[in-house]
Amino acid sequence: MAQSLFTSESVTEGHPDKVCDQISDAVLDAVIAQDENCRVACETMVKTGYVILAGEISTTATINIPPIVRKTIRDIGYVHSDIGFDGNTCGLLSSLEEQSPDIRQGVDKGEMNQQGAGDQGMMFGYACNETPEMMPLPIMLAHQLSKRLAQVRKESVEGIDFIYPDGKTQVSVLYENDKPVAVDTVVISTHHSASVTQDKLAEVIRALVIDPIIPKNLRSPKMKIHINPTGAFLLGGPYGDAGLTGRKIIIDTYGGMGRHGGGAFSGKDPSKVDRSACYYARYIAKHIVMAQLAQRCEVQLAYAIGVAKPVSLLVQTFGTGSKDDQAIADAIPHVFDACPGNLIEELNLRRPIYQQTAAYGHFGRDAFPWEQTPHTEKLKAALH
Repeated sequence: MAQSLFTSESVTEGHPDKVCDQISDAVLDAVIAQDENCRVACETMVKTGYVILAGEISTTATINIPPIVRKTIRDIGYVHSDIGFDGNTCGLLSSLEEQSPDIRQGVDKGEMNQQGAGDQGMMFGYACNETPEMMPLPIMLAHQLSKRLAQVRKESVEGIDFIYPDGKTQVSVLYENDKPVAVDTVVISTHHSASVTQDKLAEVIRALVIDPIIPKNLRSPKMKIHINPTGAFLLGGPYGDAGLTGRKIIIDTYGGMGRHGGGAFSGKDPSKVDRSACYYARYIAKHIVMAQLAQRCEVQLAYAIGVAKPVSLLVQTFGTGSKDDQAIADAIPHVFDACPGNLIEELNLRRPIYQQTAAYGHFGRDAFPWEQTPHTEKLKAALH
């Protein structure tokens, strides 16, 4: 029986890079709420005491950026300089300009089915039957641990007041014949106050974070747990490390299970196919697994800037398909239209739904339209 370990990581909403992703998407949401045809590419950087915004925005909307930025930081939990960052007092520098007309002329072509891609590139979507969410088990458990860590902090579960917003999780899963069978290792690092001992912190993390999340039937008899393995984690958040938008693209997607084209998501309006087409590729892949055409599936789309129709489409089922991979690929255009204008319309992407994607993964949560599978029967029919 072939055995292997696969590891994925997640971070909490207070990780410096995730702070940036949430700020960028909060700005996008504010703009697109007023102007559904906006063009937004908003990048964020944070470091001790300040936030920098840069990028391009073309819109008819009128927004006041500083309150959006400060509210996002406060909602995450950075409300006092004692924890390394304060959304109320941090400095803010904005350098946002209009989108290049050279890009705009290729995207804005009038008819929806003629809208060109906002950039060239290749985009991947992935789905598998390992979890109810059709996501790989390692990344789902890592995200759940991160969310639980944030919940314990925000809700002061059992009076806990020494956990701070910055944190990371990591889960290693044992696979046998490509099927997950046990959790081998769990790693959790969390920013904390100086008032708590490492022994007390480890006790709390085990009881309130790990035990509620890692199912007992998946725990290896020798499951290893590492909590703040380097010792004290007193300097966290933007004080401990600079943050940048788009540096957690593997965490945002499938935890390394499945490929990534390289484009980041946050801060980009849906005309940017490195965001919207990744969502659509996931949409297609999830339909394929839901239709029981494969146990694992990866879909690649590729685009040329200013051109509506994808330049390529590839389906891979890694030997798990009930149909030939090319036969599935040939059926896809009969069910799905991956031209940017059409996929944006089908998934209803011109609305403020993006800040909620910016922490704990863009996939595997039913609230997002690309996680729905309304065309399962139609896809099956197209293969007969």
